[in-house]
Amino acid sequence: MTDDPFADTSPWDDPTTPPLTETPVTAPAPAPNAPAPFKIGLTVKAGPDYGAEWLTPAVYGHTAIETAARGVELLAAMKEKGLIEHNARFAQYTRDQYKGGANSTPKRFENGKVVAAPSSSDYTCEHGQRTFKDGGSWAAYFCGGRGLDKSAQCSPMWRQKDGTYRTN
Repeated sequence: MTDDPFADTSPWDDPTTPPLTETPVTAPAPAPNAPAPFKIGLTVKAGPDYGAEWLTPAVYGHTAIETAARGVELLAAMKEKGLIEHNARFAQYTRDQYKGGANSTPKRFENGKVVAAPSSSDYTCEHGQRTFKDGGSWAAYFCGGRGLDKSAQCSPMWRQKDGTYRTN
C-alpha cells in the first residue's frame, strides 16, 4: 500500500488514474470429473435375420451435441478401420468352428406326462420290450408287460454308476 496516513498530501489532490484491470485469461474449462450424463447406445446389425452379427458400441458425452458428435466419429472410425467387416469375418470363422451337438428329438407326452422315447435297445424281458424311464437322478428299464399285476412283472433294470443297467 502506498498511502501514508501521516503525509501532508491529501488523497483528493492526486489525479485520478483508472485502476489497471487485468484482462482475464480464458483457459479451457477443465474436463468435468463427474460421469457423462448423456449416452447413445448404437446397434450395428450385419443383416436382417436373427443370426446376423451385432456390434453394440456406446458413446458418452457431457452435452447432447458432444455425444452425437462422438457417435458420428465412432461410426466413421469403425467404417474407416474396417471393424464391421472384420467382425463379420470373425463371426463366420466362429460359426465354421462350431460343430454342434446331435439334434435331439422333442419329448413326447401322454396324459400330460413325458413318455420316454421308444428305444431300440436290447433290453427285453419275457413280457417284451422293456420301457425306459428317467427320473433325473435315477433311470431304469421296466418290465414290458402292460396290464400285469406288479407281482407278475419282472424286476426293473436300474442304471448303475458306470452307466450300465442291472437288476438288483
